[in-house]
Amino acid sequence: MNSKPSRTLAIRCQGLRKQYKSRAGVVDAVNGLDLDVYQGECFGLLGPNGAGKTTTIEILEGILEATIGSVEVLGMRWGDDDDALRQRIGISLQETRFPEKLSVYETLVLFRSFYRKGIEPAQAMEEVELTEKAKAWVGKLSGGQRQRLAVACALVGDPDLLFLDEPTTGLDPQSRRQLWTIIRALGAKGRTTLITTHYMDEAERLCDRVAVVDHGKVIALGSPGELISTLGGEHVIEFAVGNGQRPSMDDLAGLPAVREARSDATGISLTVSEPHVAIPALLQLLQANGHVLSRLTTRHVSLEDVFVHLTGRHLRDDEVSPA
Repeated sequence: MNSKPSRTLAIRCQGLRKQYKSRAGVVDAVNGLDLDVYQGECFGLLGPNGAGKTTTIEILEGILEATIGSVEVLGMRWGDDDDALRQRIGISLQETRFPEKLSVYETLVLFRSFYRKGIEPAQAMEEVELTEKAKAWVGKLSGGQRQRLAVACALVGDPDLLFLDEPTTGLDPQSRRQLWTIIRALGAKGRTTLITTHYMDEAERLCDRVAVVDHGKVIALGSPGELISTLGGEHVIEFAVGNGQRPSMDDLAGLPAVREARSDATGISLTVSEPHVAIPALLQLLQANGHVLSRLTTRHVSLEDVFVHLTGRHLRDDEVSPA
């Protein structure tokens, strides 16, 4: 992770709004979004499907036109500097379809031809660890290899700004980690990257700063560590009781070292500053009230907890929403 990005702006958007007409009326896919991304940082747009992430990134890429608002990318504007912008950005879409009867090398030669300058296809393959697949047809690649090829196609023009829209969606854990390694390497080289994701662990591992987006608005902004620290605790205790009746949330919130208590269909979560203080107090409370503990785990606070704190729901609750 690049921990010291420069303070020169790569992206600035103000009052960004994108509206669509539907049977129910006008729908705001993006609703007054403000965003600054600095050169040299890996910046994440984080939120559930349907939050407005892809719409926002497609406006920044010049694919969509905003209904209202101003957008500057690398100090230029779409509509005035389109060709210059396309020569300086690289894009990996949420889903990229390549000709299946071209080889990996031929695909990269094709994409390299779109740019006046850039890197050699062999270098792009090396950066995404696809050199051994140079002669393989695209149709024979695995899902993870296709995703790496999509990133290579975004890199072949040697862009100043790289857009990665949900780059690891649908990948197996090993393929995800391979792409994480590639994205970290890009950050170490000082490349500016804007990534959208609904995987909280991905944002924590890759991004210098993140904007949490919900219903087309930025609801929180900062480094993963800064956002996590807003909860006032470093650990989460998750537990369930087996006798069908849960303890009072007020009693739980009043336990020592407990900063927040939440209840959902799967059990109860306590955000705590000192687990070694909170757990004995919790066990004593449960015993005193006749509750039978059926499950108890502890973990570190994550960006998922930040999202739940801000919205009152889990990110996975929205997975069925339209993109």
